[in-house]
Amino acid sequence: MAKACGFKRETPSHSLFTQFRHRLGKDGYEKVFSTLLKPLVEDGAVKGEVVAVDSTAVKAYSQRSLDNKTGKSDYEARVGRGRRGFLLGYKVHTACCASSELPLAFTVAPCNVNEKLCFQPLLKKLKARGIGFKTVVADAQYDSAKVRKTAKKYGAEPVIPYRKCSRIKNALKVGRDFVVHGVKRLVSLFRKRVSIERVFGRAKEWLLLDHLRVRGLEQVFIHACLSFSAMLVVALTATRQRKINLIRSIKHYTTQ
Repeated sequence: MAKACGFKRETPSHSLFTQFRHRLGKDGYEKVFSTLLKPLVEDGAVKGEVVAVDSTAVKAYSQRSLDNKTGKSDYEARVGRGRRGFLLGYKVHTACCASSELPLAFTVAPCNVNEKLCFQPLLKKLKARGIGFKTVVADAQYDSAKVRKTAKKYGAEPVIPYRKCSRIKNALKVGRDFVVHGVKRLVSLFRKRVSIERVFGRAKEWLLLDHLRVRGLEQVFIHACLSFSAMLVVALTATRQRKINLIRSIKHYTTQ
């Protein structure tokens, strides 16, 4: 990796990377992410016809303050619901390509911000990056008329389960057994939502997405951007080597 980046001998010190991180800023890092994504879209490695949307919580690098709502040393972190109860931190809201399982757009918000509020910004970023998505898949957390209307506004079909009490015929619903029921075509599309879980899983296991050592919303955004950009670098390397089967194999390119 160091050789590919042009470092002939030793890599720069950690402090130099930190200075560069602050100098480039949030917008600069997001431009890097977009630049890495563009050739993958042009080469067809990323189709983006079916997009999965979800969020994952990351624990803040701080203790809770006395009000039990904010962070003691990270003032922008908030207490919100995570997968295993409440935690102090942020949520990384992400849209990924369901076929390639690669991130296409993301944003970061405090942990207490509702997922629905980040839905439209994600679709806006997808459109700006030239992703021709036709279907948006999300879980029941995104169940609202406004979210569905937003997806249709961008020319996409929303595949989101309705509430159990909904009287809409043949609607996609999650039963008491936590299994999705409804029209076979919609159920088949909804199952592609697992792609976003795999993206989060790889980002956390291999790219330290949930291992924060920075504070503040902007720095957490940059941290998430670095994790997802590294994922795209792996995919780009695999496509350039004509090894399409390795576009998701972070292990192959990091353990040699």
